Amino acid sequence: MASEGNIAPAIGIDLGTTYSCVAVWQNNRVEIIPNDQGNRITPSCVAFTEDGRLLGDAAKNQTDMNPTNTVFAVKRLIGRRFSDSFVQNDIKHWPFKVVAGPSDRPKIVVNYRGNQKKFYAEEISSMILLKMKEVAENYLAITVKNAIITVPAYFNDSQRQATKNAGTIVGLNVIRIMDEPTAAAIAYDFDRINVDTNKKNVLVFDLGGGTFDVSLLSIGHGNFVVRATAGDTHLGGEDFDDRLVDHCVKEFKTKYKKDITGNAKSMRRLKTACERAKRILSFSSRATIEVDYLYDGIDFSTRISQARFEELNKDLFMRCTDQIEECLRDANMDRTGVDVVVLVGGSTRIPKVQQLMKDFFEGKELCMGIHPDEAVAYGAAIHAANLNGQREKDVQNLVLVDVTPLSLGVGVNQGYKDMHLVVPRNTPIPTKKHTSMETLYDNQTFVRFPIYEGESAETKYNNLIGEFTINGIDPAPKGSAKINVWFNIDANGILSVTAQVESTCIKNGIVIKQNGDLTAAEIQTMIEEAGRYKAEDEKYKSRISLEDLAEKLKSLAMDPGRSSSDMKSMKEAAENAIAWLERNPHADIDEINKRQWKLKITFPILCEEN
Repeated sequence: MASEGNIAPAIGIDLGTTYSCVAVWQNNRVEIIPNDQGNRITPSCVAFTEDGRLLGDAAKNQTDMNPTNTVFAVKRLIGRRFSDSFVQNDIKHWPFKVVAGPSDRPKIVVNYRGNQKKFYAEEISSMILLKMKEVAENYLAITVKNAIITVPAYFNDSQRQATKNAGTIVGLNVIRIMDEPTAAAIAYDFDRINVDTNKKNVLVFDLGGGTFDVSLLSIGHGNFVVRATAGDTHLGGEDFDDRLVDHCVKEFKTKYKKDITGNAKSMRRLKTACERAKRILSFSSRATIEVDYLYDGIDFSTRISQARFEELNKDLFMRCTDQIEECLRDANMDRTGVDVVVLVGGSTRIPKVQQLMKDFFEGKELCMGIHPDEAVAYGAAIHAANLNGQREKDVQNLVLVDVTPLSLGVGVNQGYKDMHLVVPRNTPIPTKKHTSMETLYDNQTFVRFPIYEGESAETKYNNLIGEFTINGIDPAPKGSAKINVWFNIDANGILSVTAQVESTCIKNGIVIKQNGDLTAAEIQTMIEEAGRYKAEDEKYKSRISLEDLAEKLKSLAMDPGRSSSDMKSMKEAAENAIAWLERNPHADIDEINKRQWKLKITFPILCEEN
């Protein structure tokens, strides 16, 4: 199914910490695409088993039985270092193993088909994206290439590049990495563009499973201008769950003098129960956390009140309001200047979050009319259609002006330990900024320009995103050579930095359009491995399908209305198919499919029943 104008549609993917969602613009509207289970959101979950790899719902459904090989919340790892304090804290709560890889990049360790495998976060994210790509392709009945993938507004360059790499690994042409709250703002305003043309200031409060963003936009006449953004890339529903888990672990230890933290299966089952209780507390004042045979045969049950849940997470909730204040300060606006407050993200269902927002904005009515789990994918699909050249008037009229989420600058002084700010955070893009520098030492013949992003005055706390050097400076006393530096950011957020010695016109520079932490060769290897994993998945599905056919045939053979000869032949064929599968664990997919076809031809009733 192609879109209007015979342009293959581009999709919008909300790659979430806990759940992901995919949408497409077609038939002059946005369609949220359901997965093979009929669900409009899909767990961001990948499981590895002796038989094969499971993605989405199938992976999440077996988590409690296979915790050490079921990977979730990988968005909290992507683009980070293993030594990062946030990563170290998360590892304590995850049942799967994470180790330090080359250059301090975290690697996830699992057992797959009897062998130990190690994956970078990009690879696991690519598997989730593969699932979303397949969901879209099954729905649209075409191959999907172009996509927008959304990220938290406060993701740094490494995290954005790593997310883009994940898309590349599974064959997606990522036409834009888009900020989640901006996508949500488009979802909020899109149906109002031709109705309410008044310009208004919209604050999007996006609290999801693992990340939090707040963005302030000026919206009117189809123009979306981001004024400021702030956030916390390590704050969300996962943290609320973990506080409940910690509370229960302490209670279990107090009651039974036993520590369950070393048992991955017990911890996973407890977290599942805590997540369920958290959801219940969104509409009930009390919930029960109950796990049979939690540890050493002991049943665990405890009651948790909404008030107690709020107390356990009090500091986390306050971190949300801190970010709102920072966003408003950067936009030079007070809370009375905000016309609309839009809540998105699953964690905004928590009553305390809604009450905090009402209190902060002094009783202003909150906009919760857009689906909190679907809004980001919805807006991304609209912008994807816009960038994809689809000709519908509604999407062509959309104009988006974004900002830089983090400050940009150059390392200066001895050891390049200080950050010389060039582009302040929340500067509208595209933009071009100029600064000038001088040589630091007598007879200095070269100057290195390390480029950083971040908010600290010390470079060691910021993120190095690139560097270059100017050579051939004439020897002279320090401060004699003046160097002009320009930072240029285009509409796609691509940064180029150029430096020129004023006296000699010697020039050099860099375009920060890197591969993140991965080399081109590593990405190519991952693309090839992704193809192999996909082929294994297809073979595994075919084996299961043949097994299901055989079991169905066995069941049909039990029908007393059949002749004894028919019953015998059906039963024998079913048993032969199962025996063949057991004897041929490495049979190729064509052979498996041939046997499926033969069963269906021999027993047409299988086609009627399936």
